[in-house]
Amino acid sequence: MSHDPSGAPDQPGLDDVATAILRPKKSPNRLIVDEATSDDNSIATLNPQTMEALQLFRGDTIIVRGKKRKDTVLICLSSEDVDEGKIQMNKVARHNLRVKLGDLCTVQPCHDIKYGKRVHILPFDDSVEGLAGNLFEVYLKPYFLEAYRPVRKGDTFLVRGGMRTVEFKVIETDPAEFCIVAQDTVIHVEGEPVKREDEESNLADVGYDDIGGCRKQMAQIRELVELPLRHPQLFKSIGIKPPRGILMFGPPGTGKTLMARAVANETGAFFFLINGPEIMSKMAGESESNLRKAFEEAEKNSPAIIFIDEIDSIAPKREKTNGEVERRVVSQLLTLMDGMKARSNIVVMAATNRPNSIDPALRRFGRFDREVDIGIPDPT
Repeated sequence: MSHDPSGAPDQPGLDDVATAILRPKKSPNRLIVDEATSDDNSIATLNPQTMEALQLFRGDTIIVRGKKRKDTVLICLSSEDVDEGKIQMNKVARHNLRVKLGDLCTVQPCHDIKYGKRVHILPFDDSVEGLAGNLFEVYLKPYFLEAYRPVRKGDTFLVRGGMRTVEFKVIETDPAEFCIVAQDTVIHVEGEPVKREDEESNLADVGYDDIGGCRKQMAQIRELVELPLRHPQLFKSIGIKPPRGILMFGPPGTGKTLMARAVANETGAFFFLINGPEIMSKMAGESESNLRKAFEEAEKNSPAIIFIDEIDSIAPKREKTNGEVERRVVSQLLTLMDGMKARSNIVVMAATNRPNSIDPALRRFGRFDREVDIGIPDPT
């Protein structure tokens, strides 16, 4: 490191190339989420300068992208009270985007949004318990009447009416994905209410934010997995092969499986989990066919991540094992990894806490050639 003559202390981490992928990208349409002053579910408020920079007008429909590949459609308004580089939205919109206050989100104009022909909206079962009367007349009609609200399939929203608040979910829209609810739009509310448990299971998805510490390893894994899955053309244009296999090793409980799930959720890749011991079967040839099925399934749904947990149980050193089955499974895994098509857009990740007990042939290049050590967190 060169000594800075000005005497300013070196700031570690800012120019660190290893973790560059984790740094937030700078661009005018990346805004910081702020608490809204108005409590309207469909409105995002921006500073007039920000709107000018993004070439937006008051009342435009915008697509806002948040975390875990979530996006929603909102109407943008301008206000001098909002700081530059910030966007104000209420709790409902933030929940749909899976963002918290202070997080970054991306804003883009949505010019191709059409008036909806039909939308299907259902309430959550726990918010309509004991409610009698017409949900449409009391809640939805006043909410949508002459408001020209944009809705996005899969979004939830709260409506206050009568004596209580009811939470609804947009099940289907026609035209697909998003539309504006206008006067001629037919609103369907027929059907069983949405169960809260089904919705909660989606919230339990792990994202990058849920993993604390291990920045270096996170950056390494994102470079090795996210880049080939999301931008395969990068590797094609340079003419190098993207990494095929990644072996994560470290003591139990350091978050190896958690990291693999987070990468799968954030990249939107198909995630196929193989728990090592589950694959073994006493029937001859069944263990190998289980492995083959996993790879075939992943190839159909590419981009995909195959995650083999506890790989030391299915791929031990061949000279040390007495069982014939283990040897065949190791050979099958080797041939499957070698036989993956060069551009098939599949990444195989494996986790183990005993890297030395794995068959050495698996750790050659072209197979699990990248190894990431996920160690015990240090005290700091």
